[in-house]
Amino acid sequence: MSVVLAALASLSGGVAQAELPPLEVGGATFKLYGNVDQYLNFMRSSSGKSLNALEEGGYLRSRIGVRGEKPVDAELIMKFHLEQGLNLSNGAQADSTRLFDRQAWAGIQTPYGEFRVGRQNSVLLVRGGYIDYTARTLGSVINNFGVASRYDSDLAWISPRINGLLLEAHYSFAGAKENETTNQGVYQFAADYQNGPYLVGFAGIGGKAPNGAKVDKTVFYNNLFANYDYGKGKIYAAYVRTNNNATTCTSSTSPCPAASLLNNGGAPLGNTGTLVGGTLVDANTYYNIFQLSADYKITPKLRLGALYGRIEDTSNTGKNANGWSVGGYYDVFKDTMLYALVDVMDNDKNAGFRPGGSAGLPKNFTAAADVNGESIRGIQLGFVYKF
Repeated sequence: MSVVLAALASLSGGVAQAELPPLEVGGATFKLYGNVDQYLNFMRSSSGKSLNALEEGGYLRSRIGVRGEKPVDAELIMKFHLEQGLNLSNGAQADSTRLFDRQAWAGIQTPYGEFRVGRQNSVLLVRGGYIDYTARTLGSVINNFGVASRYDSDLAWISPRINGLLLEAHYSFAGAKENETTNQGVYQFAADYQNGPYLVGFAGIGGKAPNGAKVDKTVFYNNLFANYDYGKGKIYAAYVRTNNNATTCTSSTSPCPAASLLNNGGAPLGNTGTLVGGTLVDANTYYNIFQLSADYKITPKLRLGALYGRIEDTSNTGKNANGWSVGGYYDVFKDTMLYALVDVMDNDKNAGFRPGGSAGLPKNFTAAADVNGESIRGIQLGFVYKF
């Protein structure tokens, strides 16, 4: 595993100052690519605890990947995509149990759409740019709630965009029992319509609990969104209805010490491919999330944005929260961007939401006393370099 990643890294090292050109072999085209995202994070909880750290993946998770395609007929193109997340803070893989944790799929593009099989990004993840000025990353209240990002054993169909409309459907056969594909299946659907400067859409994911589960609930995440491009920037509105959030323990001790129990730190339908286990009573708690956002291009290279969001616990367990952020993004060079954010997350007494980025924060508040019922304020300064 490490040998393959080292080989990919060595290929990119000789051209660090420019985007890698595609390689053509036998009629096929291959593209090696990647990016680095590092930022300084200064956070303070209303509990009095502070955190100062070099973090990874605020805007665009550091990664390295290769994708390719080959025409096999006048209207048919074979494709593949392999992508590994990296933690540049310590040189580790994002997931040490996988060679390609982010994407590993093959497919065929036809006049009727693209068909894919393998580990793929979710319909939610690929539409982050439609949600708010942060592309639903660091500074986004919706992102702080958590977003299901990718699944194994996934079949997908993505339509061509026809008269402004694009459709996408997935089904994951990641069941726990042989010959029982409906057990713990994960299904996804998305539709978005674009007409000039306007875009509206829906993206949703649902995951079944296993047959006979103690908590026999389908865990879902449904997202409605719209945005308007007014020329100098965009205005965004988004709404989420979901029960995909859970209490989690930040300690390996069992039973979990109360000091390590975060009220909103996990998800029954995991963010990176974990299936619904059917044991978490948190699936009975439902949330509405509302968020408004806008950005404005001061110059062709400098963009400023702001957002406000509210998480409402509609099951009346008191897990409500409000948040806001302001941020700036500056394109220094063609492939290098600087970013800066100020953000606040205010938890009600029983809520425990924390900031998140394109990846989960490697260093974050982990004690319940610093998260549950507290206000977390942050300032982040970072850069993204793409190759």
